[in-house]
Amino acid sequence: MALVKAKQIVSSNPVVVFSKSYCPYCTSVKQLLTQMGAKYKAIELDVESDGPQIQAALAEWTGQRTVPNVFVGGKHIGGCDSTSLGLSYTMASHGKGELVPLLVDAGAVAPAAYRVV
Repeated sequence: MALVKAKQIVSSNPVVVFSKSYCPYCTSVKQLLTQMGAKYKAIELDVESDGPQIQAALAEWTGQRTVPNVFVGGKHIGGCDSTSLGLSYTMASHGKGELVPLLVDAGAVAPAAYRVV
């Protein structure tokens, strides 16, 4: 049931951050997305009544047990593990200009907002 719910949330939103409200890494990702004007849905697993079940289902689905657990355009890009496309990737790729195309392709930001001049 939790896996079905997680997959439905991911398929219905351009960007999803499975998060915990007290997690500083989660806060960093959400702040970056907000600053970029990206449309995203944050699911606070410590607040959701079925949060532990969703987190276990995410671990089964993605192999990642930690938060943030980030999806862009329905694709899992990771969390804060620097060996995956996660927080380190999210923050570093923003600096390199690689995050914007992912967000544009997912429909999370308008292409015109990030024109190269």
